[in-house]
Amino acid sequence: MKKTILFVAVSLFACVVMAQPIKVMLVTGGHSYDTLQFFQLFDRMPEIEYKHFAQPDANKALASGVADDFDVLVFYDMWNTINREQKAAYIRLTKQGKPFLFLHHALASYQNWPAFEEIIGGRYVEESRKVPEEEWSEYEHDMWVYCTIENYTPVTAGFRELRFFDEVYDNIRISDKVKPLLRTRHPKSADYVAWENRFNASTIVYIQPGHDKRTYETEEYRKLLLQAIHYLNTSNK
Repeated sequence: MKKTILFVAVSLFACVVMAQPIKVMLVTGGHSYDTLQFFQLFDRMPEIEYKHFAQPDANKALASGVADDFDVLVFYDMWNTINREQKAAYIRLTKQGKPFLFLHHALASYQNWPAFEEIIGGRYVEESRKVPEEEWSEYEHDMWVYCTIENYTPVTAGFRELRFFDEVYDNIRISDKVKPLLRTRHPKSADYVAWENRFNASTIVYIQPGHDKRTYETEEYRKLLLQAIHYLNTSNK
């Protein structure tokens, strides 16, 4: 009888633990987006519980240690202002193994901070007099983008291919250390549109599609993001 009671208690405890939502710190700022539909995308994920931080308050929160209370950090910002204390906070979080999910235009953030390119695994290079013109990245709106699976992982599980009416980036820098997840052969896009990276103890995923509501509202995109969040949540356990 005692063994039965103990087994039931342990089972109930396990169910309670499994039912706990994934706590997500959701960061935006620096680029316009379809606000209503973007937040509806995350509202439709019952497995997560998110809190929104807009830049520049998001970086201030990171520097103050707020991110320690979250399981996964999701960035949909495009931001360049960052001080020494805030840079140190990003590095500290990677040393702790905090998982990051970067989306779409986050690839263009922190143009003058080399370590950020190492964290995210690439860079969209903006036009600048300090950079040769042939290194500038390019974008094109309103394109049908067909994506095939480059590597099957928990992020890409269950997909054969994905299709989005979205924005493409070309001539971007992608580290040779990343694990490509999604590939496209669109003539105006870089080959890889999603990848996994490691920096210090952190697992990082970047997903390039996600320009506006036409992508947010697709079931495929919601599933892709949710699988990425679940995967990242288990990566530092």
